[in-house]
Amino acid sequence: MKRIEATFYRQTMFANFEKDIHEMAESGKVLTSKSITGIYLKNLETYLGKGMVIDVQLNYEWARIPHFYNAFYVYKYATSLSAAIALSERVTSGEKGAVEDYLTFLGAGSHKEPLEILKDAGVDLTGKEAYEVTVYKFRKLLKEYKSL
Repeated sequence: MKRIEATFYRQTMFANFEKDIHEMAESGKVLTSKSITGIYLKNLETYLGKGMVIDVQLNYEWARIPHFYNAFYVYKYATSLSAAIALSERVTSGEKGAVEDYLTFLGAGSHKEPLEILKDAGVDLTGKEAYEVTVYKFRKLLKEYKSL
C-alpha cells in the first residue's frame, strides 16, 4: 500500500506540481518562494483531499525534493509501477496467454519502443486501464488493511 501511495500517487502529484510551475514560468509570471509554495499547497490539497490536515511544514517540502533538480521524469515512477502491477495482475489472475506475454516482454530487449513492447505484453499505458488496475489494487489493499 505504501509503495503505491509513494510511487503512484505522490510521484504523480510531483509531476503535476512540475507542470504547474513550468506553465507559470512560461506564461511570464515570476516564480517566487511564495508563489511556488502556493502551487505546491494547491497540489497537496488536491492529492491528499479536503479531509487531510496539511502540516504547515509540508508547504515548503518542494524546496527539499531533489527530484525537481531535473525536470519531468518523476512521472516515470508512476507509469512504471502501473505497468508492473498490470503485468502481475494479468499473470496472477491466470489470464490466458499472460505468462507467455510476460516472458516475451522480458526477452524483448530494446528492439522496439517501450510502449510498444508493453502493448505486446497486454499493457497499454496510453489508455487508462493500466492506471485503473493500480487504483483498484490500492483500494483492495486498503480494504484488506481496514479489515484487520
